[in-house]
Amino acid sequence: MSADVSPVLLEVADGVATVTFNRPEAMNSLDVATKEALLDVVRKVADDPAVRCVVLTGTGRAFCVGQDLKEHVQLLESGATDTLFTTVERHYNPIVTTIVGMRKPVIAAVNGVAAGAGASLAFACDLRILADTAGFNLAFANIALSCDTGSSFTLQRLVGRAKAIELLYFPRTVPADEALTLGLATQVVPAGELAEVVTALAARLAAGPTVALGSMRQSVTFAADHTFVEAVELESAEMTRTGKTADHAAAVAAFLAKEKPVFEGR
Repeated sequence: MSADVSPVLLEVADGVATVTFNRPEAMNSLDVATKEALLDVVRKVADDPAVRCVVLTGTGRAFCVGQDLKEHVQLLESGATDTLFTTVERHYNPIVTTIVGMRKPVIAAVNGVAAGAGASLAFACDLRILADTAGFNLAFANIALSCDTGSSFTLQRLVGRAKAIELLYFPRTVPADEALTLGLATQVVPAGELAEVVTALAARLAAGPTVALGSMRQSVTFAADHTFVEAVELESAEMTRTGKTADHAAAVAAFLAKEKPVFEGR
């Protein structure tokens, strides 16, 4: 890849930010440069009020196969273990935490294999739309490493603890149809229709009540590891917050007028 081509592309149009892994010759694996670029981009779209929905996808045959093992080996052989084993703290954790913490919907458009941290990033999204040629592989055990990028949290919440442990202990590529059955995929579509389906879905979400959708997202994440009492307390706070929005006022007015509301995301 030419040095002037970014390993992560960003396009913003009509309220939708499309974040694209752009190392097709390396199956969109994550070297240091890519991780740093990805962190910058996800922070940017998280903070941009013009962005009302985020799509994460890849170029070429893969969505993202996780850590760049060629660079990994080079760092091991050179003795640069500080760079190597601080990457979870410096890169993976803040990337996935930013994705999970966004107050706007996030879609993974899984165009090909998603492995290791690549699978973990997809699991952190709200919706996973898979091409029928795509699949997931929790590849960590194959290289004698623990799981990362939030998969210990997200995976078991999607498939249950027992299946999560199985997929982590015995890595294999879970094809799209099985991923749908297990709950890893929201929808499976023919590969040639992936872009069209995701574009329509993202446009629908971007036209929605963004503050309310973001509040729902945060409430569901919070409730996953808090008590019922704590969860309903947050619900109360978020209901007050969304009740003060222009979108809520517009929706009530449209209801009374028997019209369809137009949301501005504020």
